[in-house]
Amino acid sequence: MTFREATAADLPRIVRLLADDPLGSTRETAGERIPEAYFTAFAAIQKDPNNSVVVAEIDGEIAGTLQLTYIPGLTYGGGERAQIEGVRVASEQRGHGVGQALIEWAVDRARARGCRLVQLTTDRQRPDAIRFYQKMGFRPSHMGMKYHLS
Repeated sequence: MTFREATAADLPRIVRLLADDPLGSTRETAGERIPEAYFTAFAAIQKDPNNSVVVAEIDGEIAGTLQLTYIPGLTYGGGERAQIEGVRVASEQRGHGVGQALIEWAVDRARARGCRLVQLTTDRQRPDAIRFYQKMGFRPSHMGMKYHLS
């Protein structure tokens, strides 16, 4: 398994991964031709040195993805934190260690950068994901809240 920064050419596959579950299928528009908004968002991520979209490849095929964002803050003594978002593993690769390798890679990157903590959120409707993250050492410590604007 190898890890690399995603490219715009990877976006259709990444969006298919994001859409490949009951929750994602209600909010993502997957297919060979995806809406321009995905390319606009990806371009903004690429321009931001504190943001990256990463893919895990096995035999040249994208097996998983995540977004890693570094957030400067005043809490934790002015320490930076790493935010993991959009973790997805191809359905045919689930249970084969891809997700664990992705998370370990992201945690290692955050540690090397000097981050004080790594955080992520997962929907309560994803009990398998919750168990997975807890197995990886993440603990439910806060109650997340969202305010949807559209």
